[in-house]
Amino acid sequence: MFILMGLPGIHEWQHWLSLPLALLYLLALGANILIMVTIQREPMLHEPMFHFLAVLAVVDIGLATTIMQTLAIFWFDAKAISLPECFAQIYAIHSFFCMESGIFLCMAVDRYIAICHPLQYPSIVTEAFVLKATGLMMLRNGLLTIPVPILAAQRNYCSRKEIDHCLCSNLGVVSLACDDITVNKFYQLMLAWILVGSDMVLVFSSYALILHSVLKLKSAEATSKALSTCSSHLILILFFYTGIIVLSVTHLAKKNIPLIPILLNVLHNVIPPALNPMVYALRMHDLRLGFQRLLALGEKVSK
Repeated sequence: MFILMGLPGIHEWQHWLSLPLALLYLLALGANILIMVTIQREPMLHEPMFHFLAVLAVVDIGLATTIMQTLAIFWFDAKAISLPECFAQIYAIHSFFCMESGIFLCMAVDRYIAICHPLQYPSIVTEAFVLKATGLMMLRNGLLTIPVPILAAQRNYCSRKEIDHCLCSNLGVVSLACDDITVNKFYQLMLAWILVGSDMVLVFSSYALILHSVLKLKSAEATSKALSTCSSHLILILFFYTGIIVLSVTHLAKKNIPLIPILLNVLHNVIPPALNPMVYALRMHDLRLGFQRLLALGEKVSK
């Protein structure tokens, strides 16, 4: 068994954080389920862009659910976690993080083709394309993150059991090992650069090409429409990758300020899943109409 100690330095009053965390989780759960149901029930939303959004909602629910262990610590003082459960949590966190990054890449490619090659868009981005891209991302991230918990399980854990964290983070767990953990750190770094790093480069390259194409448009109305189509995606992508960069930088200063990177780690698991549906609901007109029809708001909603 490992013992998750919670947030370092504030063990006495950390339970007060359970209320905002629980509210954020409920918001993420409810809003993403609403998006999934709306897209499934509204024929006008049966387009590739919204299919990717539905997949993102599923991934967001999975990522947000990883904080249940944190709430159990805050509410019930359930600090003990078995080794298999801990390694399964390591896999789930890494897998959902990478899948979210992969879906953002799919959405960026979708917008790139729609804006830069609009005539070829219907023939390229088909239902089969969406299924293949989603399946490829899930297969890639599901397989490449398997070695993370396997390598952690192969380490020898001696007398130390206490983890200064609310979750089973890979580096937090393997730091308790008595033997060499160089291979664990190397694979963690390689995974970050190969998966998330390459996704981030490709995503921002896609939007740079989109911006270049949009600025060449002579019509101000067409430019405004193209930019508004991508703005909601770009807001969420910037927030997601900025959070990862900030988390990585603060992790380097963990010895001096151990609370900050751990708190950011927990929040980054639940804030993007709660924020994503809100941004899409505010920025996408068709999705707002779908919400109104589903929730029966107003006497008449124009098609």
